[in-house]
Amino acid sequence: MHELIAVSGKYYPNKMGRIYLGALAEAVGDNGLNVLLNKTDLAQYIAKQPPDNWEREFDFAFIANLNQELVVMYGPRGGRRLAVRSGRYFFDRGVKQLGMIAGLGDIAMRALPLHTKLKMGLAALARIFSQFSDQHCRVEESGSQYLFFVDVCPICWQQTAVQPMCHFTTGVLQAALDWFSGGLNFRIEQVQCKAVGDEACAFKIDKEPIK
Repeated sequence: MHELIAVSGKYYPNKMGRIYLGALAEAVGDNGLNVLLNKTDLAQYIAKQPPDNWEREFDFAFIANLNQELVVMYGPRGGRRLAVRSGRYFFDRGVKQLGMIAGLGDIAMRALPLHTKLKMGLAALARIFSQFSDQHCRVEESGSQYLFFVDVCPICWQQTAVQPMCHFTTGVLQAALDWFSGGLNFRIEQVQCKAVGDEACAFKIDKEPIK
């Protein structure tokens, strides 16, 4: 049995933790989530979800341990698939509503050129995480691509790996870009990961959609 990661002092707000657990349940089912929670010493969330408030109390270690256990239970390939799926649910079921607060759902936003929508949308997504949680994010441009950086990452917190492992964030970005663009698909690749020794987790996103 692998050792659990100790609490970090870095947090999602309870509301985001609630959305995160709901997204995991969508991906693995209620029974699967209950097993994950039991194996990561988070059984208190089986009977009672995190409060629906903005207090920063859902520790990054909770997310890292659940992500780690997902791979143990379902294997590297299955764990990756389920992590991506839960990331998509996380955006669709929760962050999208936060995006509306940031103005991403405005009619004026939808009328903008595609590249402008992507640039504004990714910047707003980074701002939402940075403002509401301890997950600090930023966006840069490089030629034909955007780079989405996560400087403080809950997914791979205090973990080591031989290749990038933040598949949950890939799913969040997939769902976000789908929404920003009105249903287009974009190539997303994690090119840096703190778990393999990089200074930040980084995701390369093509500006042009997949044909």
